[in-house]
Amino acid sequence: MIEDELGRPLRDLRISVTDRCNFRCRYCMPRERFGEDHTFLPKRALLSFDQIERVVRACIPLGLNKVRITGGEPLLRPKLPDLCAGLSGLGIELALTTNASLLKSQAKELASSGLDRVTVSLDALDPKLFQEMTDGAIPVEAVLEGIESAVEHNLGPVKVNCVVQRGVNESEVPDLVSHFRGTGVIVRFIEFMDVGRTNGWLRSQVLPSESLLAYLQRDFDLIPVEPASPHEVATRWAHSDGSGEIGFISSVSSPFCGDCVRARLSADGHLFTCLFASGGHDLRAIIHSDCHVDEITDAIAAVWSRRDDKYSEIRSSKTKSLPRIEMSYIGG
Repeated sequence: MIEDELGRPLRDLRISVTDRCNFRCRYCMPRERFGEDHTFLPKRALLSFDQIERVVRACIPLGLNKVRITGGEPLLRPKLPDLCAGLSGLGIELALTTNASLLKSQAKELASSGLDRVTVSLDALDPKLFQEMTDGAIPVEAVLEGIESAVEHNLGPVKVNCVVQRGVNESEVPDLVSHFRGTGVIVRFIEFMDVGRTNGWLRSQVLPSESLLAYLQRDFDLIPVEPASPHEVATRWAHSDGSGEIGFISSVSSPFCGDCVRARLSADGHLFTCLFASGGHDLRAIIHSDCHVDEITDAIAAVWSRRDDKYSEIRSSKTKSLPRIEMSYIGG
């Protein structure tokens, strides 16, 4: 068991398996910054599945009980079910965040390999708006089919995350609630955040969760749900008739830094202690070595014990100029 300087344990490790994605969502990978001339990590730089498993084994004695596989788009990494199979026997919860465009063909194998559940990023149901927001040619139907396949293969509860930007896609929010009502899929709405330095974030584009909830309560009878864990990032609301649940993640208007128990591992072996970090801790040498796993445990414990991040609580005009790692490099 390990705690950081603010008394927060390490419970959740988010592992990026690639920095590549087949979408170019403007709040994450705008095409003018991540175009054809962008240099992605070479394949030889990516941690192997065996190396990733060693890192996870090293974190378990520190209190880790959940791993989330992320990207970029993790389903672009070949043979991802092999990683899931290696991690699934370690006694931890194993989740995956994906844009679901490739999920339909992989859901069955992922479920068989031991993946517990899936979270899908989906910001619009309207086909035209969806393609504008993802800046690509993949239709929204591919994502919806991926979600259906995840439900079919019991990768749930499946959660759908929607990043809401004022003036962009707030009109999609009621449609998303209606579409997934009664399906068992939980829709969560995320305030637009200033992750990285390329998404053109403006506070004026943030639609506070409190306002969004009031907007939805005009059409839906929603009642609060008690959190299942003190470390949940989403506030939960349910339809009064029992037909489903929605959530709100309010990193801007109601920061939850005090309960943050997450670390992030980049695809090439850098450990980050905050989504808004300006830099990571280079663990490549020790991960690539033939050292005992206990040495990796000690290295990660040393990093976590010095952690004092609370970016969302101190967000201000002064923090606006700070360098921040792009979300596509360390996962969301």
